[in-house]
Amino acid sequence: MGRQAIYDRLGDVVAYELLFRDTAGATQAARRSADATSRVIVAAFTDFGLHELVGGRACFINITREFLVGELPIPFDSNQTVLEIIETVEVDDAVVAGVEELVGRGFTIALDDYTPGGHDRLLPLATYVKIDVLGNGVDVAGIARRCREEHPNVQLIAERLETEEQLHRAFDLGFTLFQGHVLGRPHVVSMVGLSPARLSRLRLVSALAAAEVDFDEVVTLIATDPVLTYRLLQATNSAASGLTARVSSIREAAVLLGLPTIRHWVTLMLVSDLAEGTESQLVATMTRARMCQTVAQRLDISGDVAFSVGLLSGVAELIGQPPAELAQQLPLSEEVSAALADGVGRLGHVLKVVRDYENGDAVGLAGILNPGGAVKAYLAAMSWCNELMGATTAPDEARTSPAPAST
Repeated sequence: MGRQAIYDRLGDVVAYELLFRDTAGATQAARRSADATSRVIVAAFTDFGLHELVGGRACFINITREFLVGELPIPFDSNQTVLEIIETVEVDDAVVAGVEELVGRGFTIALDDYTPGGHDRLLPLATYVKIDVLGNGVDVAGIARRCREEHPNVQLIAERLETEEQLHRAFDLGFTLFQGHVLGRPHVVSMVGLSPARLSRLRLVSALAAAEVDFDEVVTLIATDPVLTYRLLQATNSAASGLTARVSSIREAAVLLGLPTIRHWVTLMLVSDLAEGTESQLVATMTRARMCQTVAQRLDISGDVAFSVGLLSGVAELIGQPPAELAQQLPLSEEVSAALADGVGRLGHVLKVVRDYENGDAVGLAGILNPGGAVKAYLAAMSWCNELMGATTAPDEARTSPAPAST
């Protein structure tokens, strides 16, 4: 989560813009997708809490078309939040009607990177207008003058201010609010430990991995998370690009791809959101889970339960929490908890031989799968995981066939 301050003419911070960042060290905002908007919303209102991020100040959140026209819900009230409509949104009748409805509900509207033309229809509905002082060929003075004359109640925000000279010029042009690196760069806000929202997602992971979960339960569990729903539908429609009609519900996606595939896709998405690890770390976690499943099935142990044991042990490492502490916070069976916390029982044995193999000790795994079988199984698990990653994290490049389902 990134946060950049907006200042008034006295130099006081009056608002923050919340920005999605995709790595712990990033300061550049990924602002152009509904997925980025969804992640900002989840982080701001669940992981961190709005008060912790902005105090009593206004909070600007970039909003894409999907949210404006009602395809995706805005899951918070209008208090303190400013919906910043990004410049790439094409304004048509549906967008205008959606913004009118949002204003009627009490939301405050800002227009991002405004230039005369496409967003003129939204000016009467806006409280803030942001003008990029570095925009190529942008008549900053002319745009500011026109906005003040035609919409005197609109507050003008000069953004992307890089130098003192640009800041002074923005003052002279009558801007009332200011944002840019000369005043303050985006600040990355990180969270340590498990928030209630992260704990909730962990519980969803463990519920989806449970052996007894059925079709209706999976559909219901996924549907409780609007961000997850959006991402899954996006990935499903990309993977099944040959369909004549778009998949529009989780139930349709589950029927099309099959329950095992949906469970694994969603599990990977959730684990990716839970931990700020690298792709290689995510691959290692999912590969461990798959290997535990394979070994357990050879020993006539539930593969799904073993998958969850391997998965949760990897998640514990990703979020930096001891497996025993993680197990105490989740509604797990005694056998699963014992395997995670103490490494005991049949599931504990499965987890141990897989982890030993990861660390270069192949004796235990070779005794179950034989030496050649152990190598083959591990490579197959990695291949499965990489295909799963490709289907869910790069939907535009996904194959037309879904990721393979487990038994």
